[in-house]
Amino acid sequence: MKRRILLVDDDMAVLLTLKAVLELHGFEVETAASTAQAFARLESAAYHMVISDLRMETEQAGMEVIRAARRQSYDPATALLTAYPPSSEHLNGEQGTDGQPDSMLVKPLGTNDLVRQIEALLIRHADRQQLRQRNTSAQPQLRRRSAG
Repeated sequence: MKRRILLVDDDMAVLLTLKAVLELHGFEVETAASTAQAFARLESAAYHMVISDLRMETEQAGMEVIRAARRQSYDPATALLTAYPPSSEHLNGEQGTDGQPDSMLVKPLGTNDLVRQIEALLIRHADRQQLRQRNTSAQPQLRRRSAG
């Protein structure tokens, strides 16, 4: 099964280049050239990962995409792609850590480095999902034991 990535960037050259690179490495990639397109794609399909440029229509457009991805029931891994990484305080704003991306991909990135970082992020994200599922399934058992 190919892992699906939604790639969001308003620079068509970057968007198409990254799409080609990721597809060559076995990913299925859909693209969006704006936050509006990204929101529509997030609602109409499920992705293993969402990668968004930080600065598009506005300085915070990428964070809006990340927050929208975090609200999806299918829980994709998230990463911001930027040449100008903001401070964590700037990322947090009033949203807390729920609105933060799982990772920051800082441009320029070599092809091997990009693929390695994405692979590592997908593995970490899957591990966190499994841990959450185990903890969630253990909760009823713990309640029954403490009630008995």
